[in-house]
Amino acid sequence: MPCEVTRTTLPGMTYLPPPAEELRLLDAELRQLDARRAQLLTRRAWLVAALQRTQQPLPVAWSPTAPPRPETAAPNVQNVLLVLGGVLLTLAAAVFTLVSWGHMGIAGRALVLGAVTLAALAGPVLLLKRGLRSTAESVAGLGLALTVLDAYALHEAALTGTDGTGYAAAASAVLAVIWSAYGLLPATAALRLPLPSALAAAQFPLLLWALAADAGAYMITAALLVTAGLDTVAALRVTAGAVRIAAVVGAYGMGGWGVLAGGWLSAAADGPGAAARAGGLLLLAAAIALGAAWRVPGTRHPLGLAIASGLLTVGAFGGVARSGLPSEWAVPAHLVCGIALLAAVWAGPLPDALRRGFAWASGVVQALALLWTLPVVTVVLLGPAGWVGRVWSGAPSDARAAVTLEAPWPADSAATPVVSVAVAAVLALALRTEPWRARARLGALGLLWATALMLPAVLGIPYIAGMSVLGVMTATALYMCRATVPAARLTALVLALVTSVSLALAALASQTATLVVLSLLVAVFAAASWQTGVAPVTAPAALVYAAALASATGAAADWPPAGTALLVLAVPVAAALLAARLGEHRATLPVEIVGAVTGLLAVGLAATDPPLLALVLALCGVIAAGTALRPGRRAVGYAATALFVLAAWVRLAAWDVGTPEAYTLPVTVPALLVGALRRRRDPRASSWTAYGPGLAATLLPSLVAAWADPHWTRPLLLGAAALLITLLGARHHLQAPLVLGGSVLALVTLHELAPYVVQVTGALPRWAPPALAGLLLLALGATYEQRIRDVRRVREVLGRMN
Repeated sequence: MPCEVTRTTLPGMTYLPPPAEELRLLDAELRQLDARRAQLLTRRAWLVAALQRTQQPLPVAWSPTAPPRPETAAPNVQNVLLVLGGVLLTLAAAVFTLVSWGHMGIAGRALVLGAVTLAALAGPVLLLKRGLRSTAESVAGLGLALTVLDAYALHEAALTGTDGTGYAAAASAVLAVIWSAYGLLPATAALRLPLPSALAAAQFPLLLWALAADAGAYMITAALLVTAGLDTVAALRVTAGAVRIAAVVGAYGMGGWGVLAGGWLSAAADGPGAAARAGGLLLLAAAIALGAAWRVPGTRHPLGLAIASGLLTVGAFGGVARSGLPSEWAVPAHLVCGIALLAAVWAGPLPDALRRGFAWASGVVQALALLWTLPVVTVVLLGPAGWVGRVWSGAPSDARAAVTLEAPWPADSAATPVVSVAVAAVLALALRTEPWRARARLGALGLLWATALMLPAVLGIPYIAGMSVLGVMTATALYMCRATVPAARLTALVLALVTSVSLALAALASQTATLVVLSLLVAVFAAASWQTGVAPVTAPAALVYAAALASATGAAADWPPAGTALLVLAVPVAAALLAARLGEHRATLPVEIVGAVTGLLAVGLAATDPPLLALVLALCGVIAAGTALRPGRRAVGYAATALFVLAAWVRLAAWDVGTPEAYTLPVTVPALLVGALRRRRDPRASSWTAYGPGLAATLLPSLVAAWADPHWTRPLLLGAAALLITLLGARHHLQAPLVLGGSVLALVTLHELAPYVVQVTGALPRWAPPALAGLLLLALGATYEQRIRDVRRVREVLGRMN
């Protein structure tokens, strides 16, 4: 034991046995566990056998069938039966009242209905004392229904001369009072049906009274809204759940109908007086919603009610203002009212839900106002596209005529710039919290841009002035791309592109305008490309406009499309030079893509003139070859080779050359040179990869032509070339030249000797070919093993060749 361990620490130490002792203890424990497991398995097997023996003679007694699970609980069955019984009794009473009423006298009628009604209304009192609440509710429902039948019977028996609608209004009011009193009695206060029923009956007196008095649409709407207001008060004051639900349903239902009616009256108002009356109704609805929003707890319902109140207020004042203004100023009038809602948000202490609700209502009004301006913006943006089918047909009279070629000008659009400017001002000034402030300013910038875009067409300024406005907007947007905030830079870039496209399309009306506008666009986008952040977009855009300018210049000079293709080729040249200068810049790839596309455009323009098409293809090949010299663009060399080959083929086709070797040798020679360079760089490269494509490009088409050629010149030259290729393959131990050259040489020889073979076989007897074949088979069989060794030796020799 170390000397540092004191005597006082020994009792608290844990005893750890030596490893040998611990191993012995573990083995003993494991043996005990194995023995216990064997005992349990034996007992389990015996129990399974005993259960099987017991189960066979009495299977039903051992596994009794479980009782079926009830599908409906007893209280639900009770409620269904009670409701069904009450409905049947109510139907029976209605049939009795409507059908059998006339067979009894006045006294009998009153006695029967009065006795049944009183019994039905008194029954729940006794049932409640006995604790039968559900039955009491059913009987109470029957009693309430009987009171309705009593009212009907009273009208049919004693008050037939009164107006039906007016009597219904009075009856519904009386029934509402009676049912309320019945539900508030101490003996029947536990019933949940009378008070909601009374509230439902109270929905009709004012409406029916207005209908009976022929009060007109305004009074009927007022009756609906007053009823909704009373329902709102009830919903706010009552604590019982069923009564509150009935009050809420009534408030939303009657209030919704009232709002729809008020809105229709406001829209149909033909003068300030009618608009003021309709606005008063909408203000009443707004006051009801505002009062409810102020008193309702929580945040979700007050927010929605505050939004509704704000929108109704805007509709009220906007409708009154609209009635005294021209039709094109109706939307701006509503917009002013919507913006004025923000004053309520800023002024005075208001609950947070109300402030947010008014703010949302103002935002909805502004959004709807912007939707009203959308047709004008669409026509201004997309209208100039109609000049694509009428290029240089003559400058229009003004800026509006320049955008209304295919679509009519929207009516009542004189105030659209006012709407966009007002909303932009609100976005720039009203939202002061981050991050909404930055987003709002970008939105304001977009709206001001839309305003400037619409103004020339709205005001109908001259065509040249409208084009100047678009040009200044494009240049300004490109200058704003200098912003350091990415979102602002992106917004300005998008606005510049959209405006430039609209400007370029509108300029197609006049030849001079087209050339001037495209030149300016090339200049401004090229100047903007010095900014690194926007160069990946502005540099390709400058090249696109440069290609359009080249095409327009050729058309203005009355050049054919093939001649214009040479001008368009200047754009791929500029793109290749610019990409080489940019290096690894993010704009390099977009510039190269635009250069390739404009090259295809040049090829398409020259397609009608084969000699010029060959020249264009060759020049494209030169551009591609120059691009392939740059690091990382080596693969473009294949495209350059393909372009050179296509140029040569087009040139030969233009010369009416039909010899296939004239088309194949320009492919074979560069391919063999490339293969030789590759073999020189990598001696392990296969001869099939290095020389196979080049040799096959000439040998195979020439072989097909030689088999169809009746003359001897092509077969002789092809055979000589195949022999030379075979000898070179054998000399340098190259598999591809040896196999291709030998195969072509054999097939050419067979083609040349075929007539003689046919002649010889025709001169021989008929038995001679089979005899010769049999001799050949005997000879082959005699030397089979030797021939196999020779074939293997030849295969090994070919295998050692590259």
